Amino acid sequence: MINPIPNVIIDILKKMTAHKFEAYLVGGCVRDLFLNKNKIISDWDITTSAKPEEIQELFSKSRYENKFFTVFVYPNDDQVKEVHITTFRREEKYLDRRHPEVVVFGNSIEEDLSRRDFTINALALKLSEPSEAKKGSTIIEVGSNYFEVVDIYQGLKDLKNKIIKTVGNPDKRFNEDALRLMRAVRLATQLHFEIDGDTFSSLQKNASLSQGIAVERIRDEFCKIIDSSEPDRGIELLRKVGLLQYIIPELLEGVNCLQNKHHIYDVYTHNLYSLKFAAYFGYNFEVRLAALLHDIGKPRVKKGEYPSATFYQHEIVGAKMTKEILTRLKFPKNTVDKVTHLVRYHLFYYDIGKVTEAGVRRFIRRVGLDNVKLLIQLRMAERKGSGVPKAKPYRLRHFEYMIDKVKKDPINVSMLKVDGYDVMKVLNIGPGPKVGLILSALLEEILTDPTLNERSYLIERIKKLAELSVEELKIKMQKIKEFQDKEDLELRKKHAI
Repeated sequence: MINPIPNVIIDILKKMTAHKFEAYLVGGCVRDLFLNKNKIISDWDITTSAKPEEIQELFSKSRYENKFFTVFVYPNDDQVKEVHITTFRREEKYLDRRHPEVVVFGNSIEEDLSRRDFTINALALKLSEPSEAKKGSTIIEVGSNYFEVVDIYQGLKDLKNKIIKTVGNPDKRFNEDALRLMRAVRLATQLHFEIDGDTFSSLQKNASLSQGIAVERIRDEFCKIIDSSEPDRGIELLRKVGLLQYIIPELLEGVNCLQNKHHIYDVYTHNLYSLKFAAYFGYNFEVRLAALLHDIGKPRVKKGEYPSATFYQHEIVGAKMTKEILTRLKFPKNTVDKVTHLVRYHLFYYDIGKVTEAGVRRFIRRVGLDNVKLLIQLRMAERKGSGVPKAKPYRLRHFEYMIDKVKKDPINVSMLKVDGYDVMKVLNIGPGPKVGLILSALLEEILTDPTLNERSYLIERIKKLAELSVEELKIKMQKIKEFQDKEDLELRKKHAI
């Protein structure tokens, strides 16, 4: 039994058949129908003997603007927005190992299926009455309709055995289109399948071909792996077949890089397991990516050996590496900035009774209130991924309580009851660095004691701070920062983080 097929798809197939054209459901939609995952299938592909202009004559709401003989048909249906109908074709001369140089009309479904990537994607379904089907063919009943299954490459067997296997010679398939290297790993990850032995060996042999793929295509497949339910397995597969060295080679620096008594895994495995638990907890894409990369800077700052190794400032180095990696992979700027920010501040320290409310306010000011929840999620994933939990979950719950308690207190200059115009008016000065420095100094006082955020008090403090020169104000703020950094560093050394 397979998943039901929407009536609109059945109607399209019947209409084409009525006009004496061969028409088959093909590709991922057929695979997913047989997997019976009870999910809504959004991509419907049909291959046919009809030429593009003949397809458009049948379906007025359509578009044809490509050299691959694919017509986009738009049925009037809420569930199925678009259907891809492609004339039988064959492809030749993949000179760039991605796009065929020659695409010509094919003559049969057999010829069309021979160009597919994997056996589980080389299945086809044709509307057919049992009496009309070819001798020896498999007939299945879907609703009130019958379909003949075209399975030349034993795709059903591989679906049953949960195997990813190329159609025909794997070296040839990967040399035709090198993106299939990534697709093999991505499909194995998403479907929880294993990769066939010969296909796996060919992946290892041809991994270097991935260097010729557009970065955007690599990134898109990589994102699907990260968004899957077992992204850690996908990353490890990328490593085993030799693809990871061409995508994020920096991750490999963590292999066999032992840590300290707070971790039982090397840096690479810890990053992998942190990603695993980020997915297990259902965290979003940015947190998952940050979990994978949060300790990527550790190998470059490591001092000493297990069990007493230290990794001071690895979050700073890691943030820089993260930005370089994601920029190289051409992620959107907002994703680069968000994930880099999470990596930079993932190493926050919190101990009940030792971190004050003022410290929590400064933390919110530093990382941004919108990022606090994400950082706590990242900490939970990292904690579980260490293999030796360092902090009781109660600490993080208490931290969330403290965040909730102080989040309405002033945490940035915009929340002060005076602003830059007040500073200029009181001191009778124009815009300049002194205005900003005075506001920053006022905020430091308010972060310590928010009850002081009263206009009358702040006006008097403006007058007092005005006695200091710009240089003196800069020195004052620098000393505050140095004191806070020193205090933070001492806490980290004490707790080996």
